[in-house]
Amino acid sequence: MHATRKRKDSWWTVFLVDPVACRLTLAVANRTEITPNGLTRLSLLLGLGSAACFASGWLVAGAALFYVSFMVDCMDGKIARLKGTGTPFGLWLDYVGDRIRVVCCATGLAFGQYVASGEVAFVLLGAGVAVLDLFRYVNAPQMRRVREAVRENRAEQPQKDRAAAYRPPKPPSLRRRIGRVLVRHRVRTHLISGIEFHAAVFVVGPLLGALTGPVVLVPITAGAGSLLLLNEIVLIYRMWRFTRSMPFVPRPEKAQRVPV
Repeated sequence: MHATRKRKDSWWTVFLVDPVACRLTLAVANRTEITPNGLTRLSLLLGLGSAACFASGWLVAGAALFYVSFMVDCMDGKIARLKGTGTPFGLWLDYVGDRIRVVCCATGLAFGQYVASGEVAFVLLGAGVAVLDLFRYVNAPQMRRVREAVRENRAEQPQKDRAAAYRPPKPPSLRRRIGRVLVRHRVRTHLISGIEFHAAVFVVGPLLGALTGPVVLVPITAGAGSLLLLNEIVLIYRMWRFTRSMPFVPRPEKAQRVPV
């Protein structure tokens, strides 16, 4: 079962999804021929079902389907790691399927609650969720490209320059000590990322809304969105600090032959 898990994952996945998803993955891998891409398509269909439930005002059904959809979405990667059947197209399909699911669920949730209450706040809620999710997924690969470029530049820097830039290691801070404890439990060192944001908006919020009234969806979404935005700002700041530690020298472009 351990072979199906990521080395590090979000706390929501580690504690509230993997205990079920890992066992289901082993059963599916041993008893069926379903592929990771097949699970990705099933996850998308379940996500669209969740969006339809939200649009109809069925908050509990929508939350339950979203949770199952996310669990199946986790299983496609686990099957790929277990059987070695992942493909580059599968990465693209998983990425696009996640975005479609979130946008559709945000639209369905906003539409269902707006029709029921006439409150414009729910329309803004849906738009805010979609914008935040898209920003996060546009920003993440760009930050990764910056870090890779700086690392490449560092590797090519002359040895004497690297020695001059060397700084003796500092004692581990409290944040790093906490981080080491979390890593031992496979938990990433953050409070909220996209996964926790989706869980708050599409699982926790609707379930509490069904118990106490849909109005609770607005503060829950606003709070989770604020934490997600704060997390992105911290990541951008850390990237900026990382780039300052090593001057970046752009590579000269190769001269191109011009036919005469």
